[in-house]
Amino acid sequence: MAHIEPFVFYTEHRLVGLTGRSARNLPELLEHLRSASGSTIFYHTHGLYLRQHFVKPRFYNEFAGWVYQSLQEHRLAERIGAIDLLSITSIRELRESIICQIERHFRDTPTAIRDCREGDEFHFCEAKSFIVNSGIVAHSAPEFFRSVTSISNASIYFHMFESRLRLERTTNDFSLWLNDLGETRLARAIDKLDPYAVSLDQLKAQIGRIGRRTAGRS
Repeated sequence: MAHIEPFVFYTEHRLVGLTGRSARNLPELLEHLRSASGSTIFYHTHGLYLRQHFVKPRFYNEFAGWVYQSLQEHRLAERIGAIDLLSITSIRELRESIICQIERHFRDTPTAIRDCREGDEFHFCEAKSFIVNSGIVAHSAPEFFRSVTSISNASIYFHMFESRLRLERTTNDFSLWLNDLGETRLARAIDKLDPYAVSLDQLKAQIGRIGRRTAGRS
């Protein structure tokens, strides 16, 4: 077997700022969705997974949340919120999926455009990510699973969400490395997890249980 480099756990810090873009209604939202940066799209569809710790929001997708609450377009909000993020492998594809749902709404509901109340506009933000080495390294599968228990939620977020979409991969960093290591069963087990259905703490615990089950059978 070829030499496999150890797994280096990275974490991220982010600087969030306003872009100067805002929307009062669906046409304006659609216009900005077409031209906003990929970082903006990623921030508003994935940012709450990292920021939300206790109370689960109705929608992690902030576009869906705004459409639901500020425009009262509940059916459209549900459609945007139901986009299968696990099947999407790029931010470009994610952008197009949201745009398609809004365009479908315009075709299905040719009604007057509704503006939100003053002060409820959607303000587009953008996050600049700074990826840093956490100092935690794993050379084997047992060491990897021991290390998972001590990494931060930001590290889980980076390896399970951000790197996959930004690098247009079909799976997460953990599964890729374990597969290269020859641990295909462990790689598949992590790949089958749905990171969008649980909190980051729960996701970390699920990965840890996969490692403990394996240790129990060895």
